[in-house]
Amino acid sequence: MFTGIIEDIGDIKSIKHEGDSAVLVIHSSKIMDDVKLGDSIAVNGVCLTARSISGNEFTADVMAETLRRSSLGALKPGSKVNLERAMQLGGRFGGHIVSGHIDGTGTIVSMKREANAVWVEISADSKILKLIIEKGSIAIDGISLTVAYVDDKVFKVSVIPHTASETTLLMKKVGDIVNLENDTIGKYVEKLLQPFNEQSSRKNDKKSVSLETLIESGFM
Repeated sequence: MFTGIIEDIGDIKSIKHEGDSAVLVIHSSKIMDDVKLGDSIAVNGVCLTARSISGNEFTADVMAETLRRSSLGALKPGSKVNLERAMQLGGRFGGHIVSGHIDGTGTIVSMKREANAVWVEISADSKILKLIIEKGSIAIDGISLTVAYVDDKVFKVSVIPHTASETTLLMKKVGDIVNLENDTIGKYVEKLLQPFNEQSSRKNDKKSVSLETLIESGFM
């Protein structure tokens, strides 16, 4: 479990594709003093497991499903990535609940400065947008951000200077792909409401009356 508060901007030292999977070697100057084999580390919002450690670098396997659902497959040696270690109990919870299991990707549509902040507009699939609410939280490449605007095609966040300096978001450009993870609580609520919505839909279907149903029922 993560908070979306980025701890370091790491560098991809190498990426080796092995069939439909890949192996990443990532360098970090800030977090490696407390990383052990098997630890979970969010890389651009994707939860990966450190399979080996050497100095300020760790290696992680990326399975085919992760490459399909995220932007990790587009990384190259030298790419910058957001890094966060798993949350520690007892620490300050500065972001929101982030699982590191992304829901899909979005595309940066525009980036516009307003005073000391930058508005970032992102388009996404409807299945992601329907779980985004204004003033709610979303993780973009693992960064916990507050949604300032949302409609049926895009959503927007406003990035403050501290977030800009501590993450890779404003290093991106229009057209770049970012990893998105919806708020976990919203996803659970949607899942729990499905049986109720399906039951309501069936009741509404029964109430609908047409000429065909009247004939079939012997009223005509």
